[in-house]
Amino acid sequence: MRKFKFIGSRVGKTGVAVFLTALLCDWIGWPPVFAVITAIVTVEPTASASIQKGLVRFPASAIGSAFAVLFISLFGNSALTYALAAVFTIATCFKLKLHTGLLVATLTSVAMIDVTQSNLLVAFFTRLGTTTIGLGVSTVVNMFILPPDYRDDISKNVKNIKVKTGLQIKNIFEFILNEKHENTSSVQDDLKKLDKDINQTEMLTRFQKDEAIYHPLLETEKKEFQHLQSQLGNLKLIQHHLSNLIHSPIIHLSWTESERNIILNAVQELVHSLQDETSYNAEIHATRLKEITTIFWEDNEEITKNNDIHPTNFPPELIILYELVSIYDLVDEFYTLT
Repeated sequence: MRKFKFIGSRVGKTGVAVFLTALLCDWIGWPPVFAVITAIVTVEPTASASIQKGLVRFPASAIGSAFAVLFISLFGNSALTYALAAVFTIATCFKLKLHTGLLVATLTSVAMIDVTQSNLLVAFFTRLGTTTIGLGVSTVVNMFILPPDYRDDISKNVKNIKVKTGLQIKNIFEFILNEKHENTSSVQDDLKKLDKDINQTEMLTRFQKDEAIYHPLLETEKKEFQHLQSQLGNLKLIQHHLSNLIHSPIIHLSWTESERNIILNAVQELVHSLQDETSYNAEIHATRLKEITTIFWEDNEEITKNNDIHPTNFPPELIILYELVSIYDLVDEFYTLT
C-alpha cells in the first residue's frame, strides 16, 4: 500500500522559514505577521526564483507600506483607507512591472492599516525591516535546507511518458490502418494529456537548470540530466508527429495486405520498445525501418510515374510512412543517446 505523502520538501521548508522568521522578529521585538506573510510566498520551487522574486518583492512591499502610511495619515483607520491603499498599491506595482511582488505588497498595505495608529514613519521602516527578514530567511532556507532536486521526478516522468507514447502509437496507427474516420476526439484528448505531461516535465527541467546556478551538479550528474533532457525532447517530437497524423486528411489507403502487415509489424516493434526498454533491439529496429522505408520510396516512385505534374498534395500513404519513419529515427535516437 502506498503511504500518503502529506509533507513535501516545499511544505516543510515553508514551515521552517515561518518558524525562524517569527522567532527572529520576536527576538528583535517587531510584529512577525508581515515577515511571516513574506516568508510564506517567497519559498519558491528553486533558490534562484526566491532570489530573483525577492528582489522584486522588497520594493513592492515598500510601495505598499508607503501607501498605507499615506492614507492612514489622511483618512485614519477607515474603509476608504483600505480601498485606496489596495488600489494604489496594485496600480503602482503594475505600472512599475513589479508583478511578482504585487500580492505581498497589497497584503502588507492593507494589513498595516489595522495595526498602525501612531509613529507612522517608525511603522514604515519597521515594515521594511520585517519584509527584509521574511525575504532573507525564506531565501536562505530555500538554498540550504532540502535544496530542490527535480531529477528523480524528471526521470520518472520521462519513463511514464515513454510508455504512454508507445500506447498512443499503437492506438493511432490501429485507428489509421483500420481507416476509422469517426470518433477522433478520444484520440485527440489522449494526445492532449500526453502533451500536458511533457509540458509539466519541461517545467521541472527549467527548475533544475535554475537550481544548478546555486547548487551545481557533478559532471556525471550533469551528463545524466542532459541525457534526460534529450530523451524528453525526442518524446516531444514523437508526440508532434503523432499529432500530425491525427490532423492529416487520411481518407483511403491503397496498400496491399502484405504492405499493411509490414507496417503493422513495424508499429508493434515501436510499441514494444517504448513500453519495455529491454525489448529494444537495434538490429530488429533497423530491419523494420528498412522495410517501411522501402515501401515509402516505392510509393513515391509510383506516384511520380503516374503523374505528369507532381501532385500538390501528398497522398495519405506517404504522409503516414514519413511520420512513421521519423518516429522510428527518434526512438532509435532515444535509446542510443550518449
